[in-house]
Amino acid sequence: MPVRALLVYPELPPTYWSMTYALPFIGKKASIPPLGLLTVASLLPADWEVTLVDMNVERLRASAVSEADVVFTSSMIVQRESHERVVRLCNELGTPVVAGGPYPSSGHERIQGVDHFVLNEAEVTLPPFLADFARGRADRVYRDTARPDIALTPPPRFDLVKRRRYSTMAVQYSRGCPHSCEFCDIVELFGRRPRTKGADQLLNELTLLYDGGWRGSVFVVDDNFIGNVREVKALLPRVASWQRERGYPFGLFTEATLGLAEDPELMDQMVSAGFNMVFVGIETPDRKTLESTGKRQNLRSDMLESVRTIQRKGMEVSAGFILGFDSDPRDIFDRQIRFIQESGIPSAMVSLLTALPGTRLHRRLQREGRLVAESTGGNNTHDLRLNFAPRMDARELLEGYKRVLSRIYDPDRYFSRCLDLLKSMKPHRTSARKITFTELRAFLFSLVRQTFSFYSRAYWKFLVKGLLARPRMLAETVTMAVKGHHFFRMTEIVLEPDRFDETPG
Repeated sequence: MPVRALLVYPELPPTYWSMTYALPFIGKKASIPPLGLLTVASLLPADWEVTLVDMNVERLRASAVSEADVVFTSSMIVQRESHERVVRLCNELGTPVVAGGPYPSSGHERIQGVDHFVLNEAEVTLPPFLADFARGRADRVYRDTARPDIALTPPPRFDLVKRRRYSTMAVQYSRGCPHSCEFCDIVELFGRRPRTKGADQLLNELTLLYDGGWRGSVFVVDDNFIGNVREVKALLPRVASWQRERGYPFGLFTEATLGLAEDPELMDQMVSAGFNMVFVGIETPDRKTLESTGKRQNLRSDMLESVRTIQRKGMEVSAGFILGFDSDPRDIFDRQIRFIQESGIPSAMVSLLTALPGTRLHRRLQREGRLVAESTGGNNTHDLRLNFAPRMDARELLEGYKRVLSRIYDPDRYFSRCLDLLKSMKPHRTSARKITFTELRAFLFSLVRQTFSFYSRAYWKFLVKGLLARPRMLAETVTMAVKGHHFFRMTEIVLEPDRFDETPG
């Protein structure tokens, strides 16, 4: 009999990133499927019976676990609590559990109940595990820091995904980043030399999604899509041609550095290929802090102008910001608020600094005796305790953080940024297309839900001004309004009394 493998993706708690409170507007359960597990599925033996349960879109039933010969699970730190529940259920039912992904790879020693750890990159560590498993003598830990050639990685098993439950599909083009920010774990996990897939390889993955009926948003999940500029510039014309031949079925978005704004040709190529949004790590407007944390790539130009340059090309900028650096000045909270407002960035993901395991920051704070707990995920709003002793008074830092969130996600301020973006951003090439059923549903749901909200006046003011300013960009206008609902709800949760522990640990 073939081996029955159950792949389980633990539940993600609501965060600013999750869009939990926006998804009902479009009738979806989760933002994106677990691309890592889908890739693992493609590396399993062809004769295995493979099933996927993403706990973000469906329940994990005990019967599914008991019927499986082995359970594979992959998780990030933010999924720790759900991961523990999955492992506990496997232990109770006597089903072997194999764990991998960023959370186990950063500290498997602290994780209990797992039978086998397959760490780092699966292309390297999964084959020896599978060979030993077939012989009935698999070890507990498989670990290798070798960097595989991902041009040899087979396409993800998209056929395992219940696509209608997601708002976005995902593909990966590269791994690694040439930069070395002190607080970031990407370099530790994937190295400083970006490794890319071939153009034909990525186009094949897009074709698999297209032939499977997917239309809409696709997230290129690279931590720095432009890490290898030469290869990206060779790829993008191929993607643009593929999109044109099919009438631009996908709206693409990804992550990159602000250095994107310094390359007009690259921006034009991305827009031609269908990219309409990019996430960038701005972190802080304080230049001293950027220097001290190794974020020197943000020092090469005026960050505010860089953001506006990308927007004018036709790509929305979403950005990450961090509070709690050692060199943060006392006025950093007001400066963060001012920068976010002036930049016209609607989706500003502001987090408290966390010392992720394996990073240079974690090692430095450990040497200085300032670590007081393990990371809980950084952007996870159900547990915002600091895991290190900050230079700034902890109470002042947490109160300042709450003030930043309350200001930037005040409905009037949020919708003002959205309107600034609509006015300054070049319309996407897909803005004039027909409105889809999902978008129409979101619009009607938005009218009903947001008209009778506490921010109704600000919502209608934005809706009217947005449609007058950019009548062709109805879909983008409604999307910003719906995202606003999620951000406002998350901010309410974060600002609840006693939500914060005022001491580290």
